[in-house]
Amino acid sequence: MFPAIIENYDAPTSVHEALQALAKRGAETHFVAGGQSLMQAIKARVVSPNSLIDLQHVSELKGIELKKGSVRIGAMTRYREIAADERLDGAYQALRDAASHVGDRQVRNRGTIGGSLCWNYIAACMPPTCIGIGASIDLVSKMGRRSLLAEAFLQGPLETARRDDELVVAVTLPAPPMQCGSAYKKWGLVTDALPVVGVCASIELGDDLRCRAARLAVGGLATGPRRAEAGEKALMGVSATDTSAISSAAETAAASIETQTDIWADAEYRKKLIETLAREVMASAFARAERGKRS
Repeated sequence: MFPAIIENYDAPTSVHEALQALAKRGAETHFVAGGQSLMQAIKARVVSPNSLIDLQHVSELKGIELKKGSVRIGAMTRYREIAADERLDGAYQALRDAASHVGDRQVRNRGTIGGSLCWNYIAACMPPTCIGIGASIDLVSKMGRRSLLAEAFLQGPLETARRDDELVVAVTLPAPPMQCGSAYKKWGLVTDALPVVGVCASIELGDDLRCRAARLAVGGLATGPRRAEAGEKALMGVSATDTSAISSAAETAAASIETQTDIWADAEYRKKLIETLAREVMASAFARAERGKRS
């Protein structure tokens, strides 16, 4: 299909100009980040904006910065840049896992982390990954700035807490402890397919190399990405060598999450996928956290 008529197109070069354009164009205006989801929706007339504001020339929304261990990822940073940045290894390596397998090569070259989070598609890798690693989403409007944890920003599928007058400018991550590792893995029908289920785990170890903090998040759910807190609690005090305890925590996580039946998988199969993927990403997160301890 051809899109409905789009009356206005703006290409700002700064956040200030982007907010000015938004105020000028008013309702039915959409920001365009990488365009990998939005433009398909426009062509199918799932959405029919009157105006588009293209963010690709706003340099302050791009790039990955590390300051005293904390990380700021501009909303227009593309998947390929995240996938290639070894500075994220360890505590935030799940981001590289996810970005390395989003869509196909074209999507990874054009798609952005901010665009994915704002679209919040049911089958997306970045939403559960950002929840799993404890990311915050930074927003700005003419009224000022605010920051929301990913689990507060991300709501049901295609829904977020972003207000109509706001622009997402960055994803921020706090300076992690040394003994921390994260991992993400998805399962799709073919290689690099959209995930039927995706799971992210983040684990912090104590001096005894046992888990003292954990986060576990699941995507591909009809209700939107969410944490599996029962699985997190089951990991407390567990070490990387406690394979039976890790398996039990994965089983607990899967049992605690309501899953749906659709054309891709039935509810019980989804639970098995969650259990299997959770066990695998927990093991990877433990290994990455232990490497942080040795270094």
